Amino acid sequence: MTEMSFEQRGLRESATFDRTTIAAIQRAAETGIYDIRGWGAKRALPHFDDLLFLGASMSRYPLEGYRERCGTDVVLGTRNAKYPLHLDIPVTIAGMSFGALSGPAKEALGRGASEAGTSTTTGDGGMTPEERGQSKQLVYQYLPSRYGMNPDDLRKADAIEVVLGQGAKPGGGGMLLGQKISERVAGMRTLPEGIDQRSASRHPDWTGPDDLAIKIQELREITDWEKPIYIKVGATRTYYDVKLAVHAGADVVVVDGMQGGTAATQEVFIEHVGIPTLAAIPQAVQALQELGVHRRPGKEGVQLIVSGGIRNGADVAKAMALGADAVAIGTAALIALGDNDPRYEAEYAAIGSAAGYYDDFQDGRDPAGISTQNPELAARFDPIEGGRRLANFLRVTTMEAQTIARACGKAHLQHLEPEDLVAISMEAAAMARVPLAGTDWIPGAGL
Repeated sequence: MTEMSFEQRGLRESATFDRTTIAAIQRAAETGIYDIRGWGAKRALPHFDDLLFLGASMSRYPLEGYRERCGTDVVLGTRNAKYPLHLDIPVTIAGMSFGALSGPAKEALGRGASEAGTSTTTGDGGMTPEERGQSKQLVYQYLPSRYGMNPDDLRKADAIEVVLGQGAKPGGGGMLLGQKISERVAGMRTLPEGIDQRSASRHPDWTGPDDLAIKIQELREITDWEKPIYIKVGATRTYYDVKLAVHAGADVVVVDGMQGGTAATQEVFIEHVGIPTLAAIPQAVQALQELGVHRRPGKEGVQLIVSGGIRNGADVAKAMALGADAVAIGTAALIALGDNDPRYEAEYAAIGSAAGYYDDFQDGRDPAGISTQNPELAARFDPIEGGRRLANFLRVTTMEAQTIARACGKAHLQHLEPEDLVAISMEAAAMARVPLAGTDWIPGAGL
């Protein structure tokens, strides 16, 4: 006799208490411990897929892809730095720490970014020789934890990113569980080996934007005014945060939406704190425009980098059309390296997961050798091959964005603008501040 389905048996799942919610309650009741995982928000949120481009037809004139150039270069940090970053493409690698990632994975990020003509970023825990050695342009993150902070490494970097928040956990600190605190990680962070590490949620030596201005001045003096200073915020009160960052002296503002990933934090934080990337970009752009620094040349300009759920060239083009100067990728870069690869399906199954679902970065048991400090697992990962794969992905992503820009008649990715976009849902139209498709209506505009 064939087993009847739930529907055939007349059973109906609760929308409020679905099986995932029931399992989470049961797990909490059994263990008394909140759930920690990596990756990013898994709930459905208004995102770039809710926007469409208006390609050229009669009223617009497209560019010929094989004969007419579409520029992709971007300069970051023109406001105060003696040596701004000149990137060939507007897709950068977001901060991911050595500790969260293996040494070979960090090396691969540097290799791939350099081959594609862009920058990578250190993350918490300091600078590794592997990443510095393979990164033509490396951004040094200055985080609340101060783990691995070294003034000499600040001087070796090409830019400094002061991290005030992260999209997956704005207002919260990071985690690195004991199983990933190897002897080398412990030495770099001045921590006991094998003991859980929790990063601070705020910087210990300032309490507000006035103090931040003093800290930025200190960082400029340490680096002889050579390096651009970025300020990174998790997307929440984005309009006000961006204005304060500019007033404090930032050369570049990085806004990370809640679709951004993380190595490890509480699931409740990932799913319920912050705002979608789509909602954050127009707020950031409005703040920069009101200050007269958005897409202005030289020392008059402050550049905007957007991160949080960037997956392909369409996402890049849409972020730039909304006003970003560049984007940063994290999760997509790890997938390009080989994270969640189906060839490890049997091994993912053995640790209770599956290819495409693996998010237990905190456990350090990654079969792909990327989010681990286990020497045997890390040795599986080939940083040269990983770098090649990442460079390929960055090239394809850039070419996709160029294809869209040419279809809109634009000779540079930074020429894309909100006028090129429409939304296919009211939520996306209201958040992105572009018209609902087929209308000239922007929900909430003028109210």
